[in-house]
Amino acid sequence: MKYSKDALSASQIAALRIFSAGLVFIIPAAIYLKELTKKQILYAITAGIVGNLVPAFLFAIAIVKNIDSSLAAIFNSLTPIFVALIGITIFKDKIKANKLLGVVIGFAGLCLLVLTQQKVSFDNFTYSLLIVLATALYGLNVNIVAHKLKNVNPLHTATISLGFMTIPSAIVLWQQHFFELDFSTPVIRNAVIASVLLGIVGSAIATAFFYMLVKRAGGLFASLVTYGIPFVAIIWGMADGEIINSVEIVCLGIILLGVYLANRPEKINSVTTRP
Repeated sequence: MKYSKDALSASQIAALRIFSAGLVFIIPAAIYLKELTKKQILYAITAGIVGNLVPAFLFAIAIVKNIDSSLAAIFNSLTPIFVALIGITIFKDKIKANKLLGVVIGFAGLCLLVLTQQKVSFDNFTYSLLIVLATALYGLNVNIVAHKLKNVNPLHTATISLGFMTIPSAIVLWQQHFFELDFSTPVIRNAVIASVLLGIVGSAIATAFFYMLVKRAGGLFASLVTYGIPFVAIIWGMADGEIINSVEIVCLGIILLGVYLANRPEKINSVTTRP
């Protein structure tokens, strides 16, 4: 997204990302469609909207408005907090003291990060909240997949949810005059390549693998992804010249403590988060 913003708008980046991901799965989606009921197809499409389509636009807008990718990754670590919170409030999961404590600690870490971050100034505070909203949608998506699509092959869920997203993303690309760009220009061509790779690797392949991981290995093992994403993103950010200070590291530690408490394994497998 950082490389794409040099030549593309936020809407073009997000739409191209999801369109590319959907194209990867459009043929398998047509094949697997008959394996699901109408209600399951509806839930799969909903998962695609709240778990891929809308968050892609929210993240793209934030990154285009110069929110550092490393900082965005720290905000993204709130996803399992929302998984627990939405599971409790909407899907009536059992309320555990450790989950509530984890939610409180996680949000405390977020508030501390916002209050002490010079990068999150008043002017771009709204754009940081867009990332928080995206993580909330990720939490909703995980609960939908876990509660409504738990008996569906995860590959079917991934292909159908993303395959259907080619339609709205193609419409956005057309409305944003993407196809009128001069693709012979190096900066535009490189931006397009970056967004397409993001869609194929970061959305299509990652989504399929994650759903398979949750299905086959259980929530405990899948939760390791949550702990890894911020650290990997921070390393990439530092490699790209971003400055990571000690306050960010402390806040990340507080948030991940909340993540651990909110998703601490119990006798019954619990659902965690998606990347």
